[in-house]
Amino acid sequence: MSTIINADTSNGLKLTSDTSGEIELQSAGVTKAKVTSSGLQNASGSAITSQAGKNLIINGNMQIAQRGTTGTAVPGGSYLASDRWKAWDASDAVVTVSQETDGPTGQFTKCLKYNVTTADASITASQFGMVRQMIEGYNIIDLGFGTASAQSVTISFWVKSSLTGSHGAALNNGNEDRSYPFAYTISVANTWEKKTVTIAGDTSGTWDTDNTAGMIITFGMGTGSTYEGTADAWQAGNKFQPTSTVANIGTISNWNVTGVQLEAGTTATPFENLQYGQQLALCQRYFEVVITNDGNGFYGTPGAGTDVGYSNYFYQTTKRAAPTVALAAGGTLPTVQVSGQSGFSSYASAGVYARINGGTTISSEL
Repeated sequence: MSTIINADTSNGLKLTSDTSGEIELQSAGVTKAKVTSSGLQNASGSAITSQAGKNLIINGNMQIAQRGTTGTAVPGGSYLASDRWKAWDASDAVVTVSQETDGPTGQFTKCLKYNVTTADASITASQFGMVRQMIEGYNIIDLGFGTASAQSVTISFWVKSSLTGSHGAALNNGNEDRSYPFAYTISVANTWEKKTVTIAGDTSGTWDTDNTAGMIITFGMGTGSTYEGTADAWQAGNKFQPTSTVANIGTISNWNVTGVQLEAGTTATPFENLQYGQQLALCQRYFEVVITNDGNGFYGTPGAGTDVGYSNYFYQTTKRAAPTVALAAGGTLPTVQVSGQSGFSSYASAGVYARINGGTTISSEL
């Protein structure tokens, strides 16, 4: 039985646990919550947390896919399916990246899939494949990375793959010259498994705390020696996974991930489920689709290049930086101008038929 005693002369209260080391909070003899060495938990043992915005990852449950649901990975990296997740295939493999209606039962309904349809049988030193998310520097200020006060962080995620064994990932700085490669084990093929990794904060290096990339979470899909590093240690260089971990791009295979959370501290707490609209707004800071229709958006009239139609469009969300504007299918414009709360951008083309029917995109991705 836990006891309550007077803690000090200020009339504070101190709870002293019994020999179990746990304190239970009961009502009418029924346990409602308890305090353990892992922190505050509910009666079933799940962590209780009220910290809003604890997850530094945006769209970790892969719900938002403004660009579409599939695409082919390229050497320079591209945003193809689930928002904020950028995929690379800088090898001789062929890779399709897609948002799938799949997830661990009762946990998530969507995931990101990295599907190798043609393998690279001989990965050279500088070749690699990966999936990563760049985290804006403003969002990592409180972690104190690069200082003596650097906090530990914990990464948790659900993953499944056709390839079992030791897979690789890394935490990197935005300048891509500091890395912490780490391994996680997939025990059963094509079966969802939850992984948790805790990383001590880096007291060295430069970790930007502005609107540029401050931190990067990288899932390695196979790398040459240039991008392999020592497991479980901070080191110089841009490393994507530890040595001797699985190379997905070297085999026809698939790898799926969802429920990605990166948070301060040494304990993985339950995934922060935001409302769909909240998560969409976070994604729109970096990428936004403008839906326009004939007579209800940007429009103009065919002519000799002097006829112009105007329509105002305001960002749904303040952009990270002055964005670029791209026209989708349906026409061209002599000039498109998009302005808002965070910079101005324009797009010019040689066309004179000034009608868009479909999507214009506004991008300020990292």
